[in-house]
Amino acid sequence: MLPYNQQKRRLDNTQGMAFQLSLICLISTIVIAFILWRKQKKTLLPPTPMALPIIGHLHLLSTIPHRDFHDLSIRYGPIMHLFLGSVPCVVASTAEAAKEFHKTHESSFFNRPAQTLAIETLTYGFQGFTFAPYGPYWKFMKKLCMSELLGGHMLEQLLPVRQQENKRFIQRLLQKGVAGEAVDFGGELMTLSNNIVSRMTVGHTSTEKELTKLVADAAELLGQFNISDFIWFLKRFDLQGFNVRLKKTRDRFDAVLDRIIKQREEERRNKKETGGTRPFKDMLDVLLDIFEDESSEMKLNKDNMKSFILEIFVAGTDSTSLTIEWAMSELINHPHVLEKARLEIDAVVGKSRIVEESDIKNLPYLQAIVKETLRLHPPVPLNLRESSTSEVVCGYNIPPKTRLFINIWAVGRDPNQWKNPLEFMPERFIDENGRSEFDVRGQSYNLLPFGSGRRRCPGISLALHVVHVNLGALIQCFQLKVNGGDGKVDMEEKPGLTLPRAHPLICVPVPRLNPFPAM
Repeated sequence: MLPYNQQKRRLDNTQGMAFQLSLICLISTIVIAFILWRKQKKTLLPPTPMALPIIGHLHLLSTIPHRDFHDLSIRYGPIMHLFLGSVPCVVASTAEAAKEFHKTHESSFFNRPAQTLAIETLTYGFQGFTFAPYGPYWKFMKKLCMSELLGGHMLEQLLPVRQQENKRFIQRLLQKGVAGEAVDFGGELMTLSNNIVSRMTVGHTSTEKELTKLVADAAELLGQFNISDFIWFLKRFDLQGFNVRLKKTRDRFDAVLDRIIKQREEERRNKKETGGTRPFKDMLDVLLDIFEDESSEMKLNKDNMKSFILEIFVAGTDSTSLTIEWAMSELINHPHVLEKARLEIDAVVGKSRIVEESDIKNLPYLQAIVKETLRLHPPVPLNLRESSTSEVVCGYNIPPKTRLFINIWAVGRDPNQWKNPLEFMPERFIDENGRSEFDVRGQSYNLLPFGSGRRRCPGISLALHVVHVNLGALIQCFQLKVNGGDGKVDMEEKPGLTLPRAHPLICVPVPRLNPFPAM
């Protein structure tokens, strides 16, 4: 047994070591806690308004959500977190925030949200291209769009189709203008866009009236709010009668497309037996070539084809016609801009022929008018994506399966990016050399009318061709006479997947050129 003094020293040493270990543990715990706290602080969710049980933030939104998101962003910042019912969402409202999501973190936001009943029904269970998940099928369809369906070769091959429909459009307006009849330009432009898309897609316009109505119905349903999409326990109930309307529209579309595809298959068989050929390949021919090719990299079925055609009609018809309608509305309200555009067209094209697609590159002020229209009135005001993984964006944690809204409408009106953002000033897009070179294809993040990144709109070139040449022809050929009032038109919006006008643009197209160019 150790003497008492040695026992006491050993006990003191043991207690000292215990104290040191305890102190080290305490300091380590504090340091680790501080690191975790700092990490948690850096990865908090974005700012959010007060939410209500069950409905979340739905009570803060009207039927025009891009305006509501913009108003909320002024208070809660460029990136904010919302719950639309049980659906977690993030809204980005500035060019800087859009760039973070579209470029820096694009790989985590490749997918588009496909949870809505309207999208699922009208795309045959996500069988098309626009809402297909990122993967081999989407990559195949993207390559097909860029190389054949919407590529430069197809657009060049189908130039005569666009020229014919452009002339038919001007002739209809000329007849009504000579008779002094008022024209609903929204309806006429919708017919023009539908005829071009129909002929480029399925080769004819024999079902144009039926398809026009179906496209309008489908666009309305895709843009309509369905409460069952956002509150999980209501998914089994059709409280708004939405399911019935969706099924009816899908069945009507299905019947039309089945008939078109069957007729084309019979025509192709007959041509093959007789050795004949079609004058040109349209998109349906390209899709059927792949459908019939057993060695194709990706096998397409009939639902894939029908869903893709439906998407082309909805995306290519409504948005293009609305862009021209908004541009004409702005020009009527800004006669000095209209006159400047006329002087440019008269100087470059003259008055003996009507403007053509080949002239557009020499009309920078017309290009600037289109860009300014797209800035203030983007065809699709909200670009939707969905996170596939957890990601930290601008210091905020974005969990997987979060729906992302890029508010393109708000980005185009950001006072930090644009001088006098609410004014219609095409001159902002003209450089010191008189050129209009500002990018609208997704590289400049303060102007994103067609989205950005790998999932941007694949039909940009087609849309710009149609918008420029037909807007140019309207400016060149007609004085638009607005009946009543002060000669101005209202600029109010109404709800929709795209950005429709609340009131139709109705004017008398008074012929401006005399003699009128032969067509």
